[in-house]
Amino acid sequence: DNWSQRNVINLAVSDDGLNWDAVVLLENDTDKEAEFSYPAIIQTDDGLLHITYTWNRKLIKHMVVDPEKFKPVPVEDIWETKKQTNAEKLGFPSGQKVLLLHMDDLGMCEEANKAGKYYIKNDFIRSGAVMMPCPNAEEFVLWAKNNTDADIGTHLTLTSEWKDYRWAPLTEKSEVPGLIDSEGKMWRSVPPVVMNATPGEVEMEIRAQIDKMIALGLRPSHIDTHMGTLYGSPDFVKVFLDVAQEYHIPANAIDLSNPKVAEFYRQAGYPINESVIELLTDYTLPKLDNFGSVPHGKTYKEKKNNFFKLINSLEPGLTEIIFHPSVESENLKSITSSWQQRVWEAKMFADTEVLQFFKDNNIIITNWKEIMQRFE
Repeated sequence: DNWSQRNVINLAVSDDGLNWDAVVLLENDTDKEAEFSYPAIIQTDDGLLHITYTWNRKLIKHMVVDPEKFKPVPVEDIWETKKQTNAEKLGFPSGQKVLLLHMDDLGMCEEANKAGKYYIKNDFIRSGAVMMPCPNAEEFVLWAKNNTDADIGTHLTLTSEWKDYRWAPLTEKSEVPGLIDSEGKMWRSVPPVVMNATPGEVEMEIRAQIDKMIALGLRPSHIDTHMGTLYGSPDFVKVFLDVAQEYHIPANAIDLSNPKVAEFYRQAGYPINESVIELLTDYTLPKLDNFGSVPHGKTYKEKKNNFFKLINSLEPGLTEIIFHPSVESENLKSITSSWQQRVWEAKMFADTEVLQFFKDNNIIITNWKEIMQRFE
C-alpha cells in the first residue's frame, strides 16, 4: 500500500523490512478523490500472490500476481500524480521555488517587535506571527492592525523555553493544568507538553490565543506552532488542523505525500505515522511543500552562505523558511543565548547580497495573504 496518498497503490518487496522496491503498480488514478485502501495479501501453494483491497469504497478488488515476473517500477510512474507542487496548485509558475519568509516570535519582547516593524515598514519581509501570551504581544498587534500590508498570524505558543524570561497560558490555569509546570508557567520544552497536556487543554489554549488577537481588532492571516509543539503528537495535529479549518485560517500544514519530506520529519523525531499523513491529506486549506529555518553560522558571512546553500538545496514548490529577528540590546542578551543569531537575522533580509541572490536565482517571495488570495 502507498501510505502517503490513496489514489496510488503499488506492490513492493524488501530483503530487510526497511528498504523497499516497488515491483507492481496496481493502481494510479489521476483523480485525487480516488481511493484504494485496506490491502491484504496471501501466497498460495502455487507461488502466486493474491491481493485484495477496497476499490473506491465500492467493492473489493482481487488481483493475482506472479512474483516470478517482478521487475522494478520507475519512481516517476508511481508518483505521476504528484508532479504538481502546492505552489503550482496556487498558480505560481511551474518548476519555481517559492519562499514564504516568516518572522517567528513577534511579541516576545520589545527587541523582536522593533525588528519586525522595520522589515514590514520597509517592505523587506511582510509575514510573521505573534506569541500572544508574551508581554509585548498586544503592542505589536495594535501596531499591525494599522499597517494593512503586514501579514500577521498567531504563533500558537504552548512552551516557555527561556531560563528567567517566561510566560503562562492565557486560559485560566485551573482549566489547563496539563499546560503548566511547577513555576506556574508553560513547560520549557515539547516533551512535557505532550506527556501532560490533553488535546482538550491544547485546543482551549490555542483558541484563546487566536480569539485574543481577533478581539484586539486583527484577524490572523495564518496560524503556526511555536517550537513545533502542535506536531508533537497525532492528537495535537488533529486539534491544530481542525481549528485552522473551523476558523478558515491556514496553518503551516506540511504536505507529507512526498515520502522524502515525510521521512525527513520522521528522522527529526516527529510522530509521522499513517494517521498524521491522513490528517494532512484530508486538510482542506493550502499546504506547504516543505518547511525549514534559517541556519546558524559562526559569523554573519557564514550564516548567509549557509542560507544560500539551504535555498539551493530545495526542490521547486512552496517552502516556508522561519527566522527570529531581534535588535541587539542587553535585555535580549539576558533572555537568550541565541541573541547573536537573531541580531544577524534582523539585518539579513535587508542585505543587498541576499536580495540579489533572490533575483539571480529567480526566487519568488510570497506571504500567507497572497497564498489565501490565490487559493480562494
